Amino acid sequence: MNKRTVIITGASRGIGRATAMRFAQEGYNVLINYLHSEQEAMRLLEMLKKSNCNAHAFKADVSKHGQVDDMVSFCVEVFGALDVIVNNAGVAQTRLFTDITQDDWRTVTDINLGGVFNCCQCAAKHMIKNKKGRIINISSVWGMVGASCEVHYSAAKAGVIGLTKALAKELAPSGIRVNCIAPGIIETDMLKDYTEAELGELKKEIPSGRLGTPFDVAECALYLADEKNDYITGQVISPNGGFVV
Repeated sequence: MNKRTVIITGASRGIGRATAMRFAQEGYNVLINYLHSEQEAMRLLEMLKKSNCNAHAFKADVSKHGQVDDMVSFCVEVFGALDVIVNNAGVAQTRLFTDITQDDWRTVTDINLGGVFNCCQCAAKHMIKNKKGRIINISSVWGMVGASCEVHYSAAKAGVIGLTKALAKELAPSGIRVNCIAPGIIETDMLKDYTEAELGELKKEIPSGRLGTPFDVAECALYLADEKNDYITGQVISPNGGFVV
């Protein structure tokens, strides 16, 4: 049986990196997407190849439709198929609402929401031909409940949830399942500006008593990608330790 193939956007670090590692461990062909973090992407690629994973890396700005289209075409050319795409690439910014500039708004929404649109559209065109596929969009718990001083980020991530639900209905007749993961507070570079005291206070607000790890999110993605889970579509799964219930 041929291996299944996955594209993971923003795969050089954090959640994307963990997701690439878990899919590789399960025998997937893996396309690592990156934009700025080339060294990290190449280190991940080298590690996966040493583990006998069939992997490639592709530089693309997900906010640019043409670059995403080239990435999907490259994936199909080198691997022969595209079975799963995990739309993880994103940026965060903490800023008072009254201080958000037009450029801030465009940057955050173009990448976090526009990038998901571009990746979904380019992947769907290929998947529809084959009458199968899995699209997994990474949102955020703040897309569910909103975050003070992150209005533009919260709005974009809420948009990802709406996009997922609508697209799931549209693509279900074509055998394509579209789902969303809305992670809680995860230990990634997005927390690098928090002090130990601030992280300690965050942990107190989480019933599970700990921050999430990138692998907590990766496991959800792997579950949603599994062909056995064919009756799950249009859903939002939030690994957040009980932070939001």
